Amino acid sequence: MMRCESGEHDHHDVYSALCPCRDVLDLLANKWSALVIGALEAGPQRFGALQRHLQGVSPKVLTQTLRRLEDAGFLDRTIYPAVPLHVEYALTSLGQSVTVPLALLRTWVEQHVDQIKL
Repeated sequence: MMRCESGEHDHHDVYSALCPCRDVLDLLANKWSALVIGALEAGPQRFGALQRHLQGVSPKVLTQTLRRLEDAGFLDRTIYPAVPLHVEYALTSLGQSVTVPLALLRTWVEQHVDQIKL
């Protein structure tokens, strides 16, 4: 168990109902969050490029996912003054730090999906 740096709890425990870890787990376990983070591993991308890469995501869901990840500190949104506006999304150092475990999960899913009964 990790000691809580905020001092609000003695330690972090994802199994505890009131632990803020649950909110982080909820965000990262979301398929669109995991896929956005994976798509941004190669470097900054614009909204349209992300939407094309993440087949099946609606503009509304992608916008909500990007906002949640930005609010949580996993990615940065940079606006470049141009006509039309040029906006890029990039992983922060926190976002980079979660790429390895999420990549392992995505790879595991691809390798085992045929064995799973859905």
